[in-house]
Parts: sequence; structure tokens; C-alpha cells
Amino acid sequence: MASQLETVRHAATGSRRGTGYDWEAAMDASLAGDAAAYRRLLEEAGRWLRRYFARRLSPEMVDDAVQEALTALHLKRATFEPGRPFLPWLAAIARFKGVDCLRSAGRNRTEELDEGLHGVASHESASLSGIVMARLFDRLRRPQADAIRLVKLQGFSVREAAAMTGQSEALIKVNIHRGLSALKTFFGEGDLAVD
Repeated sequence: MASQLETVRHAATGSRRGTGYDWEAAMDASLAGDAAAYRRLLEEAGRWLRRYFARRLSPEMVDDAVQEALTALHLKRATFEPGRPFLPWLAAIARFKGVDCLRSAGRNRTEELDEGLHGVASHESASLSGIVMARLFDRLRRPQADAIRLVKLQGFSVREAAAMTGQSEALIKVNIHRGLSALKTFFGEGDLAVD
């Protein structure tokens, strides 16, 4: 048994495809109970994930995404099939965790207020604006109103809005364009009086 672990440990430190690290052997050793191989695997995976997320996310999101992906790797390591390639498995985890981070950032988006705000609108004018906006949106087709609300008012990306509504990305863009054109027409009609 000890000689088998030594063989696996040696394989985990060997070279594969010129990368200097044999991911599959390291994962196999980790699953066999080799704590040192697992620790090294997590270190290497952390470096790989940092590079992966640095190309795809904003700098302030990278650390959180790396931690989320490493946690998922730890929790799901039993689902890894020995003998299968490790990096595609890790990349799938990274892709899903990256999407989760983007969704979270979209929900928690904040903007700083300008220090020199003068003449902040009163509650009454804000209420009237809300009523007018609701009337405008009631005149739009529902998919158009949803697309404009999500992308233009709430700040979601076209891809995120498509996922939320079940529309294609192209249809989201078309609905935004047509909806905004319709809103311009409604403004021209002047039929927005508030009782």
C-alpha cells in the first residue's frame, strides 16, 4: 500500500504535456488520501483559477471567484472520475462559479452618489415620474418592457436578461430597440397626463 502511494505521489510531481504538473495524477493521489498531493493540487488549482478569472472578471471579483471555485473543487472532488482529464473538469467548475459571481455582482450593484448633488427631486415629482413610467410601460408589449427594465433600468447585461426572460440575446436587443422606438412615439402623442 505504501509503495502504491509513493508511486502515485511520484507521478503527481512529474511532468505532463510540458506543463510541469500532472493534474490527473495529483488528483488521483489526493483521492487516495495523500494530503501533501492534495495541498499542492489546491495551490496549483488556485494559480490556474486566478489566471482564468483575471481574463474574465473585474479585478475586485477575482479573489472571491477563486475561493468559490476552490471550495466547489473541495466539495465536489468525489465526483471526479479517475483517468479522466482534470483541467476540463476544473474549467467547468470555474465557468459556473464565474457566472455565479457575475450574477451576484449584478444583484448587488451600487453606485456612489455625487457629493455635489443640488436640487434633489421632491418625493411628489418622483412619484409622478413613477406613474408616468408605469403608464408608458403598460403600453409596451410585455417582452419589450421586460427587456428595457432589465437592461436599461436595472443594469443587467443582454446575456443576463436573456437568461432571466427565456428570450434569445438577439430578441432582447430587438425588443429593446422596438420598445424604445415605441416609447418615443408615446412621448410624441402627449397622452400621459396624470389625474
